[in-house]
Amino acid sequence: MKIGKRKDMSGDSPSPCPSHKGRRDSDRATVVDVGTSSRPYPEGHTSRKERRDQVRMIAWEVTRSCNLNCVHCRAASHLGPYPGELSTGECLRLIDDIARFSQPVIILTGGEPLLRQDIFDLAAYGTQKSLRMVMATNGTLVDEAKVRKMIDSGIQRVSISIDGPDAQSHDALRQQPGAFAGALAGIAAMKAAGMEFQINTTITTANLHQIKAIHDLALRIGAAAHHIFLLVPTGRGRDLAEQAITAADYEETLRWFYRESLTCAIQLKATCAPHYFRVMHQNKRKGENPAKKVGGHFHESTRGCLGGISFCFISHVGQVQPCGYLELNCGNVRETPFPQIWRKSKYFLQFRDQSCYTGKCGECEYHKVCGGCRARAHSMDGDHMGEEPLCTYIPAKMRRKENP
Repeated sequence: MKIGKRKDMSGDSPSPCPSHKGRRDSDRATVVDVGTSSRPYPEGHTSRKERRDQVRMIAWEVTRSCNLNCVHCRAASHLGPYPGELSTGECLRLIDDIARFSQPVIILTGGEPLLRQDIFDLAAYGTQKSLRMVMATNGTLVDEAKVRKMIDSGIQRVSISIDGPDAQSHDALRQQPGAFAGALAGIAAMKAAGMEFQINTTITTANLHQIKAIHDLALRIGAAAHHIFLLVPTGRGRDLAEQAITAADYEETLRWFYRESLTCAIQLKATCAPHYFRVMHQNKRKGENPAKKVGGHFHESTRGCLGGISFCFISHVGQVQPCGYLELNCGNVRETPFPQIWRKSKYFLQFRDQSCYTGKCGECEYHKVCGGCRARAHSMDGDHMGEEPLCTYIPAKMRRKENP
């Protein structure tokens, strides 16, 4: 594929929010992801602003093709093939661009990343460039040979999606008989080889009552971590909008997850559930602190919504987005070098400035640790800077206005 000349976005971009000027550095959120630590900027990239707005994690959709047909898939993926996916050469150039700019965690995801023929070449090249390479897979294609290639290419952790504690419930969501057995077989292959793995679970009303059983399964099979995701109704997930849990159930689920974290030996993390960090800080004031996690990480070292602040998503065709659920075109790596997109995208600049947020999220004293889910705000209310639709909390500033 012929690669054209890419756009230059150099130069200062004005903030999309009028009150951006004059804000102190301390008014910006500093975020570090839990459980998957990125390294500092390479030598020569040490300014205060660069450290503050550092990209620490990138989810890279290396292919949209998938061998399953999950009912909640944000991309509505199918087996494909999908035209226009980044070539091997374009992928290697992207890795070079990222490594020259920062050293984030790179999540190789899909679709199903194991369907990409050069996946281990890409992982090995990222490892060679001192990037921490991890993979997100449904597990059904994992076997002993692939685990050996994962290890040889430097992949350091693999996440497996488990959305039910048994075959009946998991396979129903994956729309594929045998998906549960296949995932457990893949996990067994990883355990036998000493490959670290975590369990990811998407919560809907269909499996809300099973979340404790799924968590118990994660503990029983030896996962290093359990990450829960609250459904964002995008892709095929739009058809499950009525299965999104209520704001009250959302709050109670996060409080249960927090209580579990006080004694659980493995890392627990709520993703696409930014209120969790508000819940955590509320309880921290009561003297409660989550137990120390695997690898020495703590929940309080992170923030709820990381999109555009320390995290972004790169699609199978090179489009950069705040996250996989929020398809805002922040630029394309085929046209513009990734570092320029990260520094200059108007959407990313909005997410880094609290004055751009509206509704409760713009007023909330927990904004720096939460931020609300931007994708859920967009998918449910049409405004990516609007308030989080599933938040029950009323900010103190708004309460004072109502009761002066």
